[in-house]
Amino acid sequence: MYLRHSTVRKNGKIHTYWRLVRSVRHGAKVKQQTVAWLGELDAAGRVQARELAHQIVGRYGQPDLGEEAGPAVVQVDLKKVRVENGRQFGDVWLGWMLWQSLGLKEQLEALIPEGREEISWALMAGILVVARLCDPSSELHIAEDWYRRTAMDDVVGVASEKVNDDRLYRALDRLLEHKERLEVHLKEKLGTLFQLKYDLMLYDVTSTYFEGEANGNPMAKRGHSRDGRTDCKQVCIALVVSRDGMPVGYELFPGNKTDVTTVKGIVETMERRYGQADRIWVMDRGMVSHANLEFLQQRGSRYLVGTPKSDLKKFQKQIVEKADWKTIRDGLEVKRCDGPTGAETFILCRSDARQTKERAMHERFAARIEEALKSLAGRLERSTKPIEAGPVERQIGRLLGKNSRAAAGFTIRLERANARPSGLLLKWSRDEVWTTWAEMSEGCYLLRSNVRDWTPEELWRTYVQLTQAEAAFRIHKTDLSVRPIWHQKEDRVKAHILVCFLAYVLWKVLEQWQARAGLGNSPRTILEELGRIQCADVVLPTTSRREIRLRCVIRPDRAQSLLLQRLGLILPERLKPLFDTPKM
Repeated sequence: MYLRHSTVRKNGKIHTYWRLVRSVRHGAKVKQQTVAWLGELDAAGRVQARELAHQIVGRYGQPDLGEEAGPAVVQVDLKKVRVENGRQFGDVWLGWMLWQSLGLKEQLEALIPEGREEISWALMAGILVVARLCDPSSELHIAEDWYRRTAMDDVVGVASEKVNDDRLYRALDRLLEHKERLEVHLKEKLGTLFQLKYDLMLYDVTSTYFEGEANGNPMAKRGHSRDGRTDCKQVCIALVVSRDGMPVGYELFPGNKTDVTTVKGIVETMERRYGQADRIWVMDRGMVSHANLEFLQQRGSRYLVGTPKSDLKKFQKQIVEKADWKTIRDGLEVKRCDGPTGAETFILCRSDARQTKERAMHERFAARIEEALKSLAGRLERSTKPIEAGPVERQIGRLLGKNSRAAAGFTIRLERANARPSGLLLKWSRDEVWTTWAEMSEGCYLLRSNVRDWTPEELWRTYVQLTQAEAAFRIHKTDLSVRPIWHQKEDRVKAHILVCFLAYVLWKVLEQWQARAGLGNSPRTILEELGRIQCADVVLPTTSRREIRLRCVIRPDRAQSLLLQRLGLILPERLKPLFDTPKM
């Protein structure tokens, strides 16, 4: 990595903005990729980063991992000096610091009292979560490979031979029973750390699939797969996040659970856990039903939801009318419409970008249908043998099912034609009423809310924050590898998802930290760059036939030092080995 800068003249002053870049090879070409935008790197920015580090870590210094150097003087045989046991240090050190900063170590130690175990379950749980953050993999991989090639043993004080797959699996079992207490603790801790407001509850559902039959797990069912794996059983994950994307809680449902049937359970669970207060539930149209809205209204809950596309027809007149539309940004306009009872507000939204996209989709699907119908009609005309109507009708049904976006725009008739050898005649026509409505409603969508004191712009901006929940699922699936699930037992599956959830909490804390320090919003990049910082044993053979072993952290390069400086972190220079150096 290296630094690049650009200069900008503003109000007669020249500002120099720095960014951290690295070279990435794509085939035969090498391209520069921006790792982080560093801003002007002024003194005020460095002070702000240190203050943020103080809030997260709890003090300006980091936990003492260093070994005090004694004053003794020995003679070293320089010809035999060597370096051994190089391992990744920076990423696991940062991950463990995030784990401690949220008070999870102390919380678990209080929840899981010490017993006959050799290594505390709180430590083992921390190892599982930090591994999921830094290098998502199975428990077997952690035990046999990851732990050995990282400096996690020095960071947490657990020797590598003590970390095995059996102990990790048992830690999963012990962790699961404290899920709800951990969620409550994290909600309060994150709210204090980042001054979060929990006035919005952004709710969405996704699924994650299993490898294998998962016959021993009653929650593993086949259902609508968001991953395109209809061949696999799955479970559904219902996640609630704040307006900043910070996690509030989650629940698991069987894989065949439909989104609309999860609302009642999740609302009751979250409000029982955190109180009803004055929160607004934000959900997409997949959660909307008359029963769900009636349930929220009876509880006195406020909501903002999307609506099915079919509800737009009730507002056809308002869509056509040009009055009262308000532009809230380029290419987007909204209009307030009162509901029939006066207790709800409907917000018509019209997006130019969405209109272009939907129009292209309609044209593409309509062209596919028409082309396929022409081909089928030609085959019926050229056939020299009788053709049964049933298979042809099923073929037409499959065609319309694959191109459902434009299927309603065609009227198709399959008629008997005795004059033809095939005995069938295919006719079709465009439905002008549907086509007119499609052109009129392209780019439009409808929001529904019982929040009466907000402007249409405020309601729209609140609704689009559902992308925070979608981003949370994307991080779970790509960066934290919640899928596929290899566990077969129900409790192990639940514990696996809990570990992924806790790793997501660490991810979001790091994201907020680096964003406020002017380092963008890509935690994976930070972890990868700091992961290059290693620790190693410097072995100094002495003339008295003994060896001095110093466990040192390799000094970071200039770019890594800059990242650490912006985060307000100071690397330890020396570590305490977990063993005594034997005599030669």
